[in-house]
Amino acid sequence: MTPHPSNTRSLERALGDWARGWLPFWLVEFVMFGLKQAWACLFGVLLLAGILATKAVWQPDWPVARYDALVVWAVGLQVVFLALKLETWREARVILLFHLTGTAMEIFKVSAGSWAYPEAGVLKIFGIPMFSGFMYAAVGSYMARVIRIFDMRFAPYPPFWTTLLLAVGIYVNFFAHHFLPDIRLGLFAATVLLFGRTRIWFTIGARTYWMPMVLAAFLSSLFLWIAENVGTGTGTWVYAGNAGQHWASLAKMGSWYLLLYVSFVTVTLEYRDVLLRRPIASSRPSRRSPAPAEG
Repeated sequence: MTPHPSNTRSLERALGDWARGWLPFWLVEFVMFGLKQAWACLFGVLLLAGILATKAVWQPDWPVARYDALVVWAVGLQVVFLALKLETWREARVILLFHLTGTAMEIFKVSAGSWAYPEAGVLKIFGIPMFSGFMYAAVGSYMARVIRIFDMRFAPYPPFWTTLLLAVGIYVNFFAHHFLPDIRLGLFAATVLLFGRTRIWFTIGARTYWMPMVLAAFLSSLFLWIAENVGTGTGTWVYAGNAGQHWASLAKMGSWYLLLYVSFVTVTLEYRDVLLRRPIASSRPSRRSPAPAEG
């Protein structure tokens, strides 16, 4: 079982109690939602911060290549997260799977000419700097942490075997569309067909809310696309036909949308118990007597 994050809950409760003294209830809930989301994607934020910081200060004549420094930074982050119990070993197993599948995709995509890593580095395999797998691991870290932090439930959930087929189909298409017709439009339709009725139930303090899973995936893909563009602007990687440009195409957001379903199903391989949680009826705040504050 995942240990109860009592320290985080205490901080959340204190922030909520402080903010409710002078902000409208709905605004406090919105702010707390944002803070919890930020806490969930902490690994990804720190990894992106490392990419930005090294781009700003690194010099080409330094004895250690920037890519190699990013590998050390990413590994150090993972060690610190485990040491401080910001992630559990159960979550680490999921993140390792993300790292492996992400690195496999990176090797193929770079060899196919989809994008390239132009800088030098010792810690590269097949032209791929080893920190690149951690970018996919950051998505896995977010998925595992956000489910825990928000105590998420998913209902009604489609048959598990259908979600596995969808995830495999999406992952294979990332490779196969280089040789066969691209079926991503059909895969987009399949996500709506399978998950169109699924709600993500989540808690903020004492209140429970829900969001359509398809909408949550779209919004998450938007933020991932923005983060990707930040990295693209640093020149850390360069897309084919995009040299000198600072924005990845909107098609990349569609790729992230599909990849999020692969990510979610990957998490459920380890967290099948999450799918067995019963949803809690959503609660609506009363202006006259708000619920007791827990965050």
